[in-house]
Formats: sequence, structure tokens, C-alpha cells
Amino acid sequence: MAEGMFKALLWVLAATVFTMAGVARGQRVPCYFVFGDSVFDNGNNNGLNTTAKVNYSPYGIDLARGPTGRFSNGRNIPDFIAELMKFSDYIPPFTGASPEQAHTGLNYASGGGGLLEETSHHLGDIISFEKQIENHRKMIMTANVPPEKLKQCLYTINIGSNDYLNNYFMPDDQYNTSRLFTYNQYADFLIQRYRSYLKLLYVQGARKVALFGVSKLGCTPRMIASHGGGRGCAAEVNTAVEPFNKNLKALVREFNTNFADATFTYVDIFTGQTTLAYAGLGFAVTQESCCTVEQGEELCAANKPVCESRRQYVYWDNVHSTERANMFVAKAAFAGVITFPYSIALLGIL
Repeated sequence: MAEGMFKALLWVLAATVFTMAGVARGQRVPCYFVFGDSVFDNGNNNGLNTTAKVNYSPYGIDLARGPTGRFSNGRNIPDFIAELMKFSDYIPPFTGASPEQAHTGLNYASGGGGLLEETSHHLGDIISFEKQIENHRKMIMTANVPPEKLKQCLYTINIGSNDYLNNYFMPDDQYNTSRLFTYNQYADFLIQRYRSYLKLLYVQGARKVALFGVSKLGCTPRMIASHGGGRGCAAEVNTAVEPFNKNLKALVREFNTNFADATFTYVDIFTGQTTLAYAGLGFAVTQESCCTVEQGEELCAANKPVCESRRQYVYWDNVHSTERANMFVAKAAFAGVITFPYSIALLGIL
């Protein structure tokens, strides 16, 4: 009980850090690159032949630009980080961007994207992490971004969730990973892939990198319905995710040890997702979607009703968070409340 309350207080503290961040002078880093899945995607899937795209109402209902492809009612985590890093605008999606924009930053994230190429194939076309890194390589080469500049840029990565949601915990007739691997074996397998991809990014110039761990996927409305009997968090799903996060944190230590000029940090979303923490931040509804989601689906139904008190909801649809939940994660990561060993703010000045 005491530990949970302490964590809740830390999250509340993170919410106040925005005022402190406001005293910073100018843009903190020369450029900002974003990689990952739907949690970070801001429009890269809009033109793809996939069901994993949200360029329709009610997505973006609280965003001045309307539906942009962000999997939320408003801003996502990279948007808030861009604000905290004092960028004049949000980082644009890679799709449709000019090479020149690589000098200030691009968002390569793709809804459905995973560490494994086959992850989310049942959804249609997606951009895997490997393809995102290749897209980045082409853009920085075409734009001729100086290597020394790239080493000063911020990189944030949120990947791995779909390798569980849209692979390991899918029916056996679609994916066979759950038959091939135990939870620990699968986590090891994924981290091996992750390590090789991070080395590619390192070779391309990445030095200031924040790796976001996987959240409590078992507590999403989707997994509560499919694996929790509709009654509460699916414990088996959360148990499966834990070794991945543990290994990812170790991977951060490995890079910081083996590469003297690298500054990697781990962002722990999982631990802070407690009832007490949510209550301390003013969230009253933690296991239901705010928008209308049809039976058996995970995304919001187009142009259907949404909850009025969006500030009280953690989840916007059956998987993705509301803008307010995204804000707290971004601010906590920026302040270092949920990071190890560095805050994202500190990455900008090291």
C-alpha cells in the first residue's frame, strides 16, 4: 500500500514539472526522431492499405488539426515531448515529408509496427521497426544531415507491444510464437532483435535515445475482454510482458557501458500503472474506452458518441490512451520520474 501511494505521489510530482521545464531557453536539441507503433504514430499509416489507421472522427476530437492519424483524442506522447523540448511545432510524419525536414526531425512510427516483420500482418500493410530504420537512413543520407548533428539529436522509441498484442497472444492459427516460446524465451528473442536494430541506429548517428518499455497490456480494455474474462486485468499478459521490460532495461545498461559516447535511458510505463497512481492523477475510469468501440473491435467506431468527461478516462479506445494520460507519461519521462538512468530532459543537455 505504501509503495503504491509513493508511486502515485511521484506521478503527481511529474505533473508539476512542466512549470519548471518552461524556464528553458530555446530548442533543447537540434532535431528529434520518433520510432515505434501506434502509441507514437501521427499519420504514417493514413495512406497504407491497413485497418490500423485512424484518420477519421472521433480521433483528434480535442486536437485543433482534427483527425491526423494519431491514435488518441488529442496529442500523443511525442507531441508533448516536442513541446517540452521547445520545438516550435510537432514532429511531422515521415510519410509525405521532404528530406529537408530530416534536419529538424521526423516521426517514422507506424500503427501495428513491431520488432518482428510478421507482427500485425493480419491488419494489412504496416511499417515494421526495421523498415522505419531503413526509412531514416535514406532520409538523413538524402538530406545530408551532418553526423555530428545527428549525435546531438533526441531519439524516442516505443516498440514491442504489438509483438504481444498482434502476435504472441493472437490465435494459434494466425501466429505460432506462443507455441514456440515461453514468456522468457520470447522476451529474449525480441530483445536480440531490438539490440541489432539499435546498433544500426547507433551506426547511423543515434546517441541520445529513450526506450519506452511496454505498458500493462493486460489492463487494456481489449485484453480484459479477450484474456481477462471481462472482469479485470489479464494477469498472464502482464506476466508475459515483464521479462521484456526487464531485458530492455538491461539493454540500456549494456549500451551505456559498451558505447562511451552513448546516452540511453529506459522509460518505465508499466510500474506506474496502478489504481492508486491513476486515482492520484484524477482518473476515475481505468479499464473502459472513452469512445464507442464495436463488439470485437479495438478502434473507435467512426462518428459514434464519445464520453463527455475525457479527462477522467485512461483509455481512448480499447488499446490506446487519452491525451491526458499521454501528457502524464511524457512529463514523467521528461522529469525522470519513470526513467533509468537519465531523464529525457537530461538527454537534451548531456
